[in-house]
Amino acid sequence: MNLPYQLFIALRHLKSKKSHRGISFNAVMSVCGVAIGVMALLVVLSVMGGFREVLQEKILGVNSHVIILNFEGEIEDYRATMEKLKDDPNIISMAPFVQGQAMVSSGERSQGVFMKGIRPHYEVRTTDILRHLKEGHIEDLIERDGVSWIILGRGLSSTLGAFKGDIINVIFPPGEIGPLGMMPKVGQFRVAAISEMGMFEFDTNLALICMEAAQNFFGYGDTVFGIKLRLDNIYKASEVRERINIELGFPYFARDWIEMNRNLFAALELERFVMFIILMLIVAVASFNIVSTLTMNVMEKQKEIAILKTMGATNQGVMTIFMLQGLLIGIVGTAIGVAGGYILGTVIYTYEIIRLPADVYHLTALPARMKLLDFIVVPAVAIAISLLSTLYPSYHASKLNPVKSLRYE
Repeated sequence: MNLPYQLFIALRHLKSKKSHRGISFNAVMSVCGVAIGVMALLVVLSVMGGFREVLQEKILGVNSHVIILNFEGEIEDYRATMEKLKDDPNIISMAPFVQGQAMVSSGERSQGVFMKGIRPHYEVRTTDILRHLKEGHIEDLIERDGVSWIILGRGLSSTLGAFKGDIINVIFPPGEIGPLGMMPKVGQFRVAAISEMGMFEFDTNLALICMEAAQNFFGYGDTVFGIKLRLDNIYKASEVRERINIELGFPYFARDWIEMNRNLFAALELERFVMFIILMLIVAVASFNIVSTLTMNVMEKQKEIAILKTMGATNQGVMTIFMLQGLLIGIVGTAIGVAGGYILGTVIYTYEIIRLPADVYHLTALPARMKLLDFIVVPAVAIAISLLSTLYPSYHASKLNPVKSLRYE
């Protein structure tokens, strides 16, 4: 099969004469520049996409997809409310809960925590927190010897020096008036399990207890703070929220995970877009190497260009030769960059080689999630930039006057 003469000559131009090895070296540097830019961009987009996905998974694992609250405070008829929503096609499960702030202490150590009262058989179907028990099992969540159970996060357990089977004290907000004024409520709880969500905020500041105990100590009676919902599709959360607001009406209102974390995820998306623009500049800088390589090639090949024109090559044909030469550099560099980005992203995802300080980044390791769309858009943009960089030198080559080039030959 015969190659078009433009492609054949473009391939030959990439192999410069021995006396002009610098031009070949520039071509190699141009390929490397494009490859490094594409690889860096794909890795960064994969890491930032992974950070968003992991953060989203962990937030939803604790907080559920939609929650129902009451403007007036507690939800009194929560059983009837759950009954109304049980036929909704997008709701998989529901779980009532009670929440508040308390102080936990073990020996001489103490810390303020965010306390949630749950019913395990509801919670395990609605959130993922009970699936992340590193010590203990759901079967251990029973009252023993009159002492109720409590689940501590891994970080909180280490801070208190309290481990599975230990008895700790929980000090709840003041609820009764005594001789010295408002008296706090104090309860003893047995550490039945240790959870580890892998997110610093949850592992160091969250504790779970039986919902009945929470209702008693927080003074809820037979009411709850809210109802958590798990959906079949997390991206239908806004639609379900609107439907619930209409069905239940005032004083009830629903909030979805998108609404509750809008600022966080908007900031992550903005940062991802900005990084795309900044790192794409690396590819743009590499394209200047393509411009210089082609310009030097045009200067070297003036005699050959003149001969081609005298043999009948058109201006468009000459321009195509140099455009193909630059395009080949861009395609090869992009292909190498895509391969390198995929390999490096896979290594980061599989082996978690880069550890992070959990108290700063909320995660313990640098995540990576590669998306097909990134591996389509980035190479396409890189090749487009490479092609654009060929226009000026190619146009200059096409306008060379063969008479002037051959005058002194």
